[in-house]
Amino acid sequence: MKTTQIAVILAATLVAFAAYAQRGGPPELPEGVTVTADIPFATVDGNELALDLYMPSAVDNPPLLVWVHGGAWRAGSRKSVSSLAYVEAGYALASVSYRLSGVAPFPAQSHDIKGAIRFLRANAADHGYDASRIGILGSSAGAHLAALVGVTNGHGELEGDVGGNLDQSSDIAAIVSYFPATNLTSILDQSTPFGLNLRVPSLAALFGGPVEEKTELARLASPVFHVDADDPPLFLLHGDQDPQMPINQSHELHGVYKDQGLAVEFEVVHGSPHGGPAFFDAGRIAMVEAFLDAHVGGGH
Repeated sequence: MKTTQIAVILAATLVAFAAYAQRGGPPELPEGVTVTADIPFATVDGNELALDLYMPSAVDNPPLLVWVHGGAWRAGSRKSVSSLAYVEAGYALASVSYRLSGVAPFPAQSHDIKGAIRFLRANAADHGYDASRIGILGSSAGAHLAALVGVTNGHGELEGDVGGNLDQSSDIAAIVSYFPATNLTSILDQSTPFGLNLRVPSLAALFGGPVEEKTELARLASPVFHVDADDPPLFLLHGDQDPQMPINQSHELHGVYKDQGLAVEFEVVHGSPHGGPAFFDAGRIAMVEAFLDAHVGGGH
């Protein structure tokens, strides 16, 4: 690849990442979508965790999706939501907060998201959605966490007790993972120099030390090591020009799913770096919507 092409890709990624990290306000609501914001689901060590619930106004008892924001595990906000098109299609969507790595190291993030899911199941009747089958979606670091939560149904070490509701399940019925990390023991070896500059400090913050000193924790945090024959269907999307999150990370999880004979789809977004509008164009929204309809429940 020519130097100028690399420079263009890196510049596009930097612009997209900067805009993504700085987004803090609520998204503009499409017509027919309502939101109940700032619903608290737990308080941990003085840190209130909350979620925003987006509902389709024309659908009674819609099926539920959970959105997990990105931001290198150390930044970002639940206010950054890229998936309201699925609410327009008839799904309820809860965008959940979790403790960032500067507040608490892994596995706090898994504990928080699973706690949010249990809360959502316990309070389904109050808010008017169907939580019998829940789909989880996320982008970047949020895609990693979505995949990890999805493939660790019933995993004691990653469940935690955040928010209580321990009589409720945190099980997931389907996973949509936009440009995720999936193997935190291999990601640095696969990374570009640009990616290493971002990934080395972000992983050290997540694990409370360098990856090479936290190998057991890195393995625990890696979805590829948890996949078994009982895991839910998975839809992966990844740009083939991503210099920040290597596309091999999606290839690894895709391969493990295929080895297990599990339902998996992998959409390579050709020419795309880390994120961008191509991941949410009409064609790919339709692909993901069809996947969710098949495995979570038609929202129309």
